[in-house]
Amino acid sequence: MYFKSSIRKNPETGELDGYYRLVESYRNAYDRVCHRTMLNVGFLPEVSPEQLNKTRKHIMERLGGQQTLFKEQDSIVEKLTIELWNRLITEKKVDIEKSHRMIDTDTMSHKQAREIGAEWIGKQVWEQLKLSSFLSSLGWREDSVQLAATQVISRAVYPASELKTSWWIEDNSAICDLTDYNPESINKDKLYRSALKLYSIKDELEEHLSKRTNELFNLDDKIILYDLTNTYFEGRKVDSKIAAFGKSKEKRKDAKLVVLAMVINLEGFIKYTAIHEGNMTDSNTLKQMITKLHKHTLPSHKPTVVLDAGIATEENLKMIKEQGYHYVCVTRTKLKDFEHAKENGQVVHTTKSKQEIKLQAVTLSEQTDYFLEVNSPAKALKEQSMKTSFEKRFEEELEKVAIAVTKKSGVKRIDKVYERIGRAKEKYPSVGRLYDIEVIEDKQKRIATEIHWEKNRNRDEQKQSTIDHYFLRTDLDVKDEKSLWDIYNTIREIESSFRCLKTDLDLRPIYHQKDDSTMAHLHLGILAYWLVNTVRHQLKAKNIKHSWSEIVRIGNTQKIVETIGQNTYNKYIQIKRCTDPNEGLKKIYDALCIKHYPYTKRKSVVHKSEAKKMKPTVNGEFRLIDAQVGLIFVNFA
Repeated sequence: MYFKSSIRKNPETGELDGYYRLVESYRNAYDRVCHRTMLNVGFLPEVSPEQLNKTRKHIMERLGGQQTLFKEQDSIVEKLTIELWNRLITEKKVDIEKSHRMIDTDTMSHKQAREIGAEWIGKQVWEQLKLSSFLSSLGWREDSVQLAATQVISRAVYPASELKTSWWIEDNSAICDLTDYNPESINKDKLYRSALKLYSIKDELEEHLSKRTNELFNLDDKIILYDLTNTYFEGRKVDSKIAAFGKSKEKRKDAKLVVLAMVINLEGFIKYTAIHEGNMTDSNTLKQMITKLHKHTLPSHKPTVVLDAGIATEENLKMIKEQGYHYVCVTRTKLKDFEHAKENGQVVHTTKSKQEIKLQAVTLSEQTDYFLEVNSPAKALKEQSMKTSFEKRFEEELEKVAIAVTKKSGVKRIDKVYERIGRAKEKYPSVGRLYDIEVIEDKQKRIATEIHWEKNRNRDEQKQSTIDHYFLRTDLDVKDEKSLWDIYNTIREIESSFRCLKTDLDLRPIYHQKDDSTMAHLHLGILAYWLVNTVRHQLKAKNIKHSWSEIVRIGNTQKIVETIGQNTYNKYIQIKRCTDPNEGLKKIYDALCIKHYPYTKRKSVVHKSEAKKMKPTVNGEFRLIDAQVGLIFVNFA
């Protein structure tokens, strides 16, 4: 409550004076702030604004059932408080008897239990990254900003198609309560258009988010990581310019692909992304990224680029060096004719996984770069296990071919037999070259009669001798072997980023048939990853190392529940309240410095009105557009 004045002519003095009313503000059923006059107080020429404020405070204390410890010293304030309080009770403007507000438990029911914990985390990070203010600065309308926040947070919490996302918002999530977007106006077409609009400002968003995360966490990007992955399409994609057949990471040779390239920093934050055709080779994707990086990097602040072997061609390394950057990579081929540097000797290092690796610098003639041999028993064990498994499968394929040439109805034609052997070698290229295969044929009938094979000892020994080590290469001035290995080992961070995008954020497969929708779909997943990595980076600093899917699972334990019941005035009171977070969610909230409850106390009153027309819902049922007669809504945490 508060005092509101208007200028009127005072009949007693004949002059203009302030006429006071005691007013209450509230929210109606449509979430609009309204005001109603509780008392017409009249002219108060001898009461100062300070005295009115004290009077209002004392009335609010009495309304809340509080009693002051000290008696009011101002007689005018005390007299005015008693007078107005008695009028409020006499005129039945306030209800001071709690028994009259009691709800009949038999009339209570619960409805619309919705998830809010993970959405609350996403909303806080959205504001932390200042995305709302950034979009507004580009001239976006408020409702467009609210829809964008709703869509990106939803993509992070519930990665799905636009249609399924609209259903999820309708039935399962309280995300619109946080973003203030009307849930009834959301549909798949609006979500499609919003995703396309976000993709249209892709470069501006990446630049803003890159700067913002650097400011938030005091990052300097001394080392950046570059790698790429691909994801496949479901459908023919006949008219697509970007979908093409290539080498699928998921072994989907039957599906067309699109390539996603990313530059990230050591903390897993994306700096730049690019989308390429599905048949683009790894080594041809780097130039665009280095050009973009060069535009946004100060000449005095050139980071070191860490690459995987597939991208580290001599041409790419030369280009990186010409642009003023340093590089660290794995050599594309096993080195030959090298010598171990005698001055340093071999260094034994224990990794975080308690595995020992041996590091030793090597020298090559006609090479100015620094090369480091990494000998890893754990890698040898893994590679040996894979080699044995592939050899077994390859021999099983050869056995099928050999059995077929002995059967009456089997494949015997010599060209078909060689074709089947070639397919087996193509399927297992790493071990296929280790075998000598002999096909005995009947030259007159042009059919195969027998097939023999054995492992070539020399090639197998050569493969075995290199299975436990690989070589790192850099143009940096390396102080010690361990520092170079630590720098390269950071490439695991980008592998973790791809794993999160594909698994936790469900970036595969792609069902969109238009190229612009495909681009928008991938970009939306990348925006969701910004939220995810911002959350996980802060949690890691507090030694909470959950995956994103686990964080969402814990967040979904907190719900919003609406309870409705009838009081003794035959009015329906509806309470919307968050459940208490469990201990796991409290730990996450505290680590992120987030309040345990999204809502503060709000009261909404629905005035008497007749129920009008019915509106069909998604599942075919009908519900009232207008509220029930006499409903009172109260939202609080």
